[in-house]
Amino acid sequence: MINRIILLVIDGFGIGALPDGGDYGDTDANTLEHLAEAVDGLTLPNFEMLGLGHVASVKGVRRMGQPSGNFGRLAFASPGKDSIVGYWEIGGVIQRDVPTVCNTGVPAKIVDIVEQILGRKSIGKSIASMGVMLRRSGAEHMATGGPILWTDGGNTCWVAMHESFMAPSEFHQRCRDIRKSGKDAGLFVRVVAQPVTGGQDALRPQVGRKDFVVEPPGVTMLDVLSRSGQLAMGVGKVYDLFSGRGFTKAFPVASGMVAFDEVIVMLGKMPRGLVCASLDLLSEDAGRAATAVQEFDRRLPELFEKLRLGDMVIITGDHGRDFFLPGRTSTREYVPVFVAGPKLAQGVDLGSRPTAADVGQTIVEALRAERLLVGDSFFDALRPG
Repeated sequence: MINRIILLVIDGFGIGALPDGGDYGDTDANTLEHLAEAVDGLTLPNFEMLGLGHVASVKGVRRMGQPSGNFGRLAFASPGKDSIVGYWEIGGVIQRDVPTVCNTGVPAKIVDIVEQILGRKSIGKSIASMGVMLRRSGAEHMATGGPILWTDGGNTCWVAMHESFMAPSEFHQRCRDIRKSGKDAGLFVRVVAQPVTGGQDALRPQVGRKDFVVEPPGVTMLDVLSRSGQLAMGVGKVYDLFSGRGFTKAFPVASGMVAFDEVIVMLGKMPRGLVCASLDLLSEDAGRAATAVQEFDRRLPELFEKLRLGDMVIITGDHGRDFFLPGRTSTREYVPVFVAGPKLAQGVDLGSRPTAADVGQTIVEALRAERLLVGDSFFDALRPG
């Protein structure tokens, strides 16, 4: 019997382009493979034992004959390639027809809303990553106080403001108003409020990022777990991505490894239910990204040592983030899925799943909640014997 599930979602953990990747310009995308090549190989012994070598070709990673984990890969049936697509589908909501709003930059309608609500002329407004925008626009931002505005090319707009120009609490409230005005205008846009600190040549993200998102348009695993009386804890941005719906409590964090620390602490306090954590490990700097992924791998035994009978760990991703392809902030890719826990089967190939909703369906079945509308559970494959 499963009593607790720990779901760790690594942002951008791609392992190769989806069949429709060409429609997004991502035919050659492979986040993990390209990261490994850039640093002459990754050292990931614990991912090896979980079965990474069976689902991806990664320099430095071996294919183990008898993995201790169960392994597979997830496709995404929803169009798009951002965190909303990934997390919602993992949670059991497949979107069908969602127009891409920001494929050429931040739309003029959004620029007008941002400038009206913040009372300042914005700068940037292009498709870029956070690191690029903070470096490119830092001097102008500190000279003018204009909010730095950019997009991922999908349906997400980031707004960055230095703490000296606006207190984070007020900044959050105004970005919440921006999201509401965008919704009223019929724009399907996630607004990310990112306070920043530092000087003009070294702006850096400050603790306190908030994601303002519409509620999922369908029933999610969090909804059915809540109705069944299960606890559901959200660590990191995952709480915001579901607008808090179905979660028992949120735990904001500053970084991916702080999220991991929070999960470890939570295992000593939470008797049942779901812990879902967002882990932001992959940056555009190959060296930092490799260090972060290898550090996460090195610390995985801390998690497994704290498991008890009735626990299940699922590790997966939400989309790709292949910064080695020019101009990309996210990429349309498969993501791996690994499952392990005391008394679970080992070494089971879960195959190539047609939708990430299979994860949500597996979670609700394991925790004895009502079935979701989409997805096929692979829980039976995890039973020992």
